[in-house]
Amino acid sequence: MNVSIAGRIMSIRRMGKATFSHIQDSKGKIQIYFKKDILGDKYDILKLLDIGDIIGVKGEVFRTKTGEITVKVEDYQVLAKAIRPLPVVKEKIDERGNRIVYDPFTDKEMRYRQRYVDLIVNPDVRQVFIKRAKIISTIREILDSHGFIEVETPILQPVYGGATARPFITHHNALDMDFYLRIADELYLKRLIVGGFDGVYEIGKDFRNEGMDRMHNPEFTMLELYVAYKDYNWMMEFTENLIYNVCVRVNGASKIKFGENEIDLTPPWRRVPMFELLKQYTGENLEDKTEDELRAIAKRLNVDVSNKIGVGKIIDEIFSELVQPNLIQPTFVIDYPIEMSPLAKRHRNNPRLVERFEVIICGMEVCNAFSELNDPIDQRLRFEEQARLRARGDEEAMTIDEDFIRALEYGMPPTAGLGIGIDRLVMILTNQKTIRDVILFPHMRPEK
Repeated sequence: MNVSIAGRIMSIRRMGKATFSHIQDSKGKIQIYFKKDILGDKYDILKLLDIGDIIGVKGEVFRTKTGEITVKVEDYQVLAKAIRPLPVVKEKIDERGNRIVYDPFTDKEMRYRQRYVDLIVNPDVRQVFIKRAKIISTIREILDSHGFIEVETPILQPVYGGATARPFITHHNALDMDFYLRIADELYLKRLIVGGFDGVYEIGKDFRNEGMDRMHNPEFTMLELYVAYKDYNWMMEFTENLIYNVCVRVNGASKIKFGENEIDLTPPWRRVPMFELLKQYTGENLEDKTEDELRAIAKRLNVDVSNKIGVGKIIDEIFSELVQPNLIQPTFVIDYPIEMSPLAKRHRNNPRLVERFEVIICGMEVCNAFSELNDPIDQRLRFEEQARLRARGDEEAMTIDEDFIRALEYGMPPTAGLGIGIDRLVMILTNQKTIRDVILFPHMRPEK
């Protein structure tokens, strides 16, 4: 059988009048065989080829004595010359069939800056991003099959909201006013529920002008979805089934490895009230405490808290530092204090709490969801409390969005909302320890 193929040269072995090479494309590698008797004078030009060059070849497919599929080259053409040398990654298969890699391209800073080189020489990295694409497409397939409508809402917003975070600011020259890169999609998506859509979702970029670490990148991908006439109990069941089905379709099983842990995503997942977990891991009862009492508790627990934040943030700091890292198997943390959740509906059985849950897996917050607050009077009071926190120095407190309150005044049906951090979900489903390893081009300082 004769074929025409093309790819990047990844190895060259010159043996006088015969040369073996491997070329690679996105699907894999294949060996090619050059012979002077076949190529004539064109064979002598092979000495100018280097690892990294891209060539096209025509020839006959055969198997070598060792059984390797090979193309015997009858003609070739140089399609692109690499004038920078590639890092040479060597590998072999041991007697047990394991792939052993030598001299890998492992410098983290260099890999992130030169992701194009990383993708060429590290096929495992390519597989992570292929799987990322599959995760996102599978989420879309499932949501579409449930009748959700995918929508697009503004990334540049005159008023930012939907989360507690510092925004990026830019100036709109035509309107001569500052706009903000969105920190969340929530308030616009809920406007669509007011407008009569029963189920909407968006997968897109959000931006938060905050620190970077293994779980945070200032530009990140979120799924947000909202469905009318449901509550957070319904959303818990929907969430665990969504993530379970994505995992099974992408990985072929519901159990995965993350570091040293085996994670079982099979529903149902554990559901535990937030204050119960705080009591379990700190020995302290934080419910119905004043700000001063919470500050004293944080001090006893050696948790540093800013004097600019209020009750909700203090509880959040204690939980994030002392409780969250212990939650390895998928866990619904439910029923948060009202001070932590200005957009969530009050709990039906306890007005000091809200109907909210977060999903924690491997010590990471992956999902955040509410029974959505649809009372415009209560929403205004919550926004005003956020404004008071901003006035005392909490730069992450929410601003008042008058148009959103006006939308609620037209009536929003009972609604359940969900946000899933796509990057963190990909980390878990691909066993990657840092968010930078699941973002193709993570933010970096300029090279010196």
